[in-house]
Amino acid sequence: MDAPANIVEITEANAQQLLIDESFNRPVVVDFWAEWCEPCKQLMPLLEKLAHEYGGAFLLAKVNADEQQMLASQLGVRSLPTVMVIKDGQPIDGFAGAQPESAIREVLQKHLPSPWDAKIAEATEMLDNDDANGAVNLLRGVWEESNKLTEVTLAYAGALIEANRLDDAEAVLGEIRMVDQDALYEQLMAQIELKREAARSPEVEALEAELASNPDSHEVRSKLAVQLGTHGQYREALEHLLVILKADRDWNNGEAKRLYLDMLATIGKGDPVSAEYQRKLFSLLY
Repeated sequence: MDAPANIVEITEANAQQLLIDESFNRPVVVDFWAEWCEPCKQLMPLLEKLAHEYGGAFLLAKVNADEQQMLASQLGVRSLPTVMVIKDGQPIDGFAGAQPESAIREVLQKHLPSPWDAKIAEATEMLDNDDANGAVNLLRGVWEESNKLTEVTLAYAGALIEANRLDDAEAVLGEIRMVDQDALYEQLMAQIELKREAARSPEVEALEAELASNPDSHEVRSKLAVQLGTHGQYREALEHLLVILKADRDWNNGEAKRLYLDMLATIGKGDPVSAEYQRKLFSLLY
């Protein structure tokens, strides 16, 4: 028989298979509900959201207590909604009444791996294969989906550092509460400082000095933008290119615009920095 989906309706015909047998493969979260129960209607969407988020790590089994009165009685259900966690054929945890999402997550976290572990592992593999931009793009989505969970924040910041996105990494680490700033946080902050020092290459310093003495030189400014982009300092690089474009949109047969668009493509379409500077270019051109 095929493996069940992540969310199922329980009947007399499938109760043994999905509540008991399946609980030996993964935890089964059983939601006892009824049509007349208003708190049930508040709770169920949260449980369904988490079932999708965990991607099959647990089975959400919905039991209409009015239709399955014998099953509800056998499992000792006294009020609705009631949620039970069944593992290896036995109820091991649960709660009664509507609960906030944070409380439901606490119950699940006791019995399940983090839903983000697989994505973090995938991003780590990307970093091992020198695909820092791919890791950044993957973890940015996970970071937002997880509501900036500390473990995901640290992983995302680490990927940004590997991609030389140092200002962005520092901004992301700034989201971590002081109480959660552990040894890994301190290590990542130290890496940012070390990489900043390393990024001050002789080429960058020479071009900055030349630009300071000749601020109207588009050629020097474009060369500096290229060097900064090479070191992952995209925001600063794009600002230099914007200066050129504001003064002369078609400078050097459109080279500044070409460099600008190439840099946006390198950063990635879904990246916030890319989106911000795409808007700035659009405002300038149109």
